Amino acid sequence: MVDSPQTAIELMDALTTELDAYHLFHAARADLLRRVGDSEAAAQSYTRALSIVTNDSERRFLERRLREVQS
Repeated sequence: MVDSPQTAIELMDALTTELDAYHLFHAARADLLRRVGDSEAAAQSYTRALSIVTNDSERRFLERRLREVQS
């Protein structure tokens, strides 16, 4: 994020294959997308994170963030 959230998103996109099963990867990507105003893509990333998260408190946080970008 030194340059911009968009630069960070581009760097993360190059790692999607390797980190697809890691919920925090998708949560971080969703947060960056939210920061640049891409609510639809952020919602998709939050949804992917929710599909693989196992911790209940993290699940509640991700659900709250998903609701925020959907409203």
